[in-house]
Amino acid sequence: MELKKYKLGDIAKIEISGVDKKSVDGETPVRLCNFVDVYRNWAITQKLSENFMIASAKETEIAKCSIHKGQVAITKDSETRDDIGIPAYIADDFDNVLLGYHCALITPNDDVLDGKYLNAFMHTRYIQKYFENNASGSGQRYTLSNETIFQIPILLPSLEVQKAIGNLLSNIDRKIELNRQINDNLEKMAKQLYDYWFVQFNFPDENGRPYKSSGGKMSYNKRLKREIPIDWQVKNLIDLTEIKNGATPSTADEANYGGDIVWITPKDLSDQQSKFVYQGERNITKQGFDSCSTSMLPINSVLMSSRAPIGLVSIAKNDVCTNQGFKSFIPKKMEDSIYLYYYIKHHIKQIEQLGSGTTFKEVSRDDLCKFPILVVGAKESYRQWAELQNGIADKQFVLQKEIAILTKQRDELLPLLMNGQASVNYHLSHD
Repeated sequence: MELKKYKLGDIAKIEISGVDKKSVDGETPVRLCNFVDVYRNWAITQKLSENFMIASAKETEIAKCSIHKGQVAITKDSETRDDIGIPAYIADDFDNVLLGYHCALITPNDDVLDGKYLNAFMHTRYIQKYFENNASGSGQRYTLSNETIFQIPILLPSLEVQKAIGNLLSNIDRKIELNRQINDNLEKMAKQLYDYWFVQFNFPDENGRPYKSSGGKMSYNKRLKREIPIDWQVKNLIDLTEIKNGATPSTADEANYGGDIVWITPKDLSDQQSKFVYQGERNITKQGFDSCSTSMLPINSVLMSSRAPIGLVSIAKNDVCTNQGFKSFIPKKMEDSIYLYYYIKHHIKQIEQLGSGTTFKEVSRDDLCKFPILVVGAKESYRQWAELQNGIADKQFVLQKEIAILTKQRDELLPLLMNGQASVNYHLSHD
């Protein structure tokens, strides 16, 4: 594959966004595609834009920073070098959507450069290394100057090959995004089931009617400070679960790491943004496990980050252990796992209020042991609810694993396609 070398600024228009997260009287209302939207997504789609924040902008900003299909956005400023220069392809046309502050917008010359290919090229380690080496600043903030972005060295095959490569990788990402959308819709259904049955208490009564709305008997509970169905109980979390701490093996000893024991940190949950967790960024060895006070957690344990930050929650789908940033719950009845997951998520603000500490807040095991949990009294309704939830969860987990496989395939294909070690079958790349 023959490649020609260009400077990005010679074959694309580059605009630096200064549109801030604010609404000002007299300016035009807009939606903002912000740093985190670019950072977390391969492509920016209409579906993603439904959650963009509302702000306002001047007409000059609208003319300069409106996003359109075929462009590429990149992150420009961040606290760490690793977080700058992260690209996302603008996959659709938008009305009144602007790129936000701390980002740059690149509009390719369509006669020379394909936007999907540019997005893929800028995901390569070659370009990420360029950004890391050329970022200015130190300590608290790193940034990419206009000149640094202009001077990006870009290697281009023919436009036909660019489009074939860009389309193939975008098609994989489209499948990833579709799976995410299905998973999100399933999660909305699952949460509605929890809210309807165990927050509003409209689970089916013995006649199949919604309990509370049909006049089901309620009684006031002092601990929860609300009415609950009569004969339901309130216990402590420790009555229904074992609560385990985590720990970190010494990082000074390399023999503690690289084994086959899955070890989870809050960063793993933050990065994955998933209901289930089965693998972290880094495994530990048996030596590492034995050297510290972490605990093994069986499948269907519920993990909750207890500091920096408090409140990331996930269900283990593998035998795992964690670092000290977690308090994890092993249900005494494993069929309670899904209920426990939603109960904790629903009450996360109350749990956060238990946090104490000067440098950062942390929730203690003792406080969690005493935290109240509602015990469902309607056993048949609970069984039906758990059956419905498990059916949803099984579908979600299959989709989550498929997302991970597709993401891995895309990321492994990327360098091979870029350096010509792999070529694209036209039919696989066709939209």
